[in-house]
Amino acid sequence: MLDLRLIREQPEAVERALATRGGSAAALIKELLARDAERRRLIKDADELKALRNRASEAIGQAKRRGEDAAAEQARMREVADRIKTLDADTKAIDDEIERLVLQLPNLPHPSVPVGASAEDNREIRRWGEPRRFSFPPKPHEVLGEALGLDFERAAKIAKARFTVLWGPAARLERALIQLMLDLHTREHGYTEVWVPHLVSGQTMLGTGQLPRFEEDLFKTSEPEENRTLYLIPTAEVPLTALHAGEFLPERTLPRRYVAFTPCYRREAGTYGKDTKGMIRQHQFDKVELVKVTTPAQSYDELESMTRNAEEVLRRLEIPYRVVALCTGDLGPNAAKTYDLEVWLPGQGKYREISSCSNCEAYQARRSEIRYRPQGAGRAEYCHTLNGSGLAVGRTLIAVLENYQEGDGTVTIPAALRPYMGGLERLTPVG
Repeated sequence: MLDLRLIREQPEAVERALATRGGSAAALIKELLARDAERRRLIKDADELKALRNRASEAIGQAKRRGEDAAAEQARMREVADRIKTLDADTKAIDDEIERLVLQLPNLPHPSVPVGASAEDNREIRRWGEPRRFSFPPKPHEVLGEALGLDFERAAKIAKARFTVLWGPAARLERALIQLMLDLHTREHGYTEVWVPHLVSGQTMLGTGQLPRFEEDLFKTSEPEENRTLYLIPTAEVPLTALHAGEFLPERTLPRRYVAFTPCYRREAGTYGKDTKGMIRQHQFDKVELVKVTTPAQSYDELESMTRNAEEVLRRLEIPYRVVALCTGDLGPNAAKTYDLEVWLPGQGKYREISSCSNCEAYQARRSEIRYRPQGAGRAEYCHTLNGSGLAVGRTLIAVLENYQEGDGTVTIPAALRPYMGGLERLTPVG
């Protein structure tokens, strides 16, 4: 959520920055400023009446002590009290309307973000590794994986399309990737591992920016007896970021670095017809998520280190990738700046996203009321929050299968994974 004071004081600058994302926020900002002006007028009127009531209450008390009749003034103050209640109710209604409006605004892009309209305008930052040259036509994972334990047919029978059953070696490979990522991030990168709920409240989704914008993309449950709805998490970013909602953190404890493995659940609304084959775009997929809570001064250094932490997984697996800075038009609504990691998939002959590392600055912290107390004097300030995939496990499995496939249908296991696979060096087709 953007700072209302910033919108009030610099509306043109905010409008120009948001325009780089595509579309125009002019009408929304105009309406927001009108509601804000109305709110301040209501508060001013209510404050003046409250001051009048306080003065009158003192005068009425003095009159009574002198034995004078104060009934008329008391009647007038009852009218004033009724007017104050009306103004306070009107202010509350305006507050709700302002919140509804401001929640529709995306984050302001950081000045370093390249301006552009779509993914075509993203900027490549660096590459690592050279794509392997095959002596045979490499197969895509959905073809290669059928003999290795990727079962899409039975998953569709159990649930529907865009789910996967993993058998035997494929299931073991998924687990090995999860363990490698968690061990790397906790033992070498300094993250604290956290186990989090997979169902969260609407307020948690609102605070982390999933609601109201992504309502149609979320799976949810209904509990009529308790009159509440719980949402299945689309990423562990949601519960990890919400850990400190409503809290004041000591500055000396920042940055906080958290990592969690969870399944993730997404309806993928609006993507039907895209990536329908294989495991690229699933309703349920595994992910190891990185989240940081920092001071504003720390956050961009922490974004760079988070991106390097995610990259290190691919380096350990010796899989080629590139890092891309997203342009303003491709930036997620919560993010001020994002780096995408794109892994080379020889079966598709192109790079595909495997991680997004984003600095949300104070956008989520303001919605979730996550603040820190600076050392020494000073009032509490909003933290900055960051998140990134470290990595998406299913897509990493795809990358391993496609990059390490052999002409006979087997897959060589990367050296970094072998300790987690009981020393196994090769995946062979299951019987």
